[in-house]
Amino acid sequence: MKKYLFLFVFAFCVLSACTSDETTTYYLIRHAEKDRTDKTNRNPNLNEKGLERARKWAAYFKNIDLDAVYSTNYNRTQQTAKPTAESKKLEINSYDPRNMYDSIFKNNTKGKTVLVVGHSNTTPAFVNKILNKKDYPDMDDHDNASLYIVTISGEKTTSKIEKVN
Repeated sequence: MKKYLFLFVFAFCVLSACTSDETTTYYLIRHAEKDRTDKTNRNPNLNEKGLERARKWAAYFKNIDLDAVYSTNYNRTQQTAKPTAESKKLEINSYDPRNMYDSIFKNNTKGKTVLVVGHSNTTPAFVNKILNKKDYPDMDDHDNASLYIVTISGEKTTSKIEKVN
């Protein structure tokens, strides 16, 4: 009888370890409003409205415990991420939008709550890559208020979009 009890407890422990309830949450946003005065500038800064929106993003994330902040290596995305990263005392990690959500990124962010700042085409593409399906089209070029939230808990993945003005 003790053998069976031991086997039952052992099997239960092994199965419990395999079915971790670890949750990963990604908050994905597009950079705030950029300076559009020079159409040839491929790396513009944020304009005043964009700098204000970046501060508003920091206020939005004030009560959310972020473990990491990621941004592409462009002025407008870095400037959007900066107020939130500074308020959380986090460094901004750069990622390559041509190589997003690879095995390294997955491993580095597993079980964490992460902000990812991208662009009108890369933000929904990043969400689609996490979901492993094409649910979201590119964003409108003037949409700086959409927030994508992807949650992975065990085998279940959910996503939603909120407008944050």
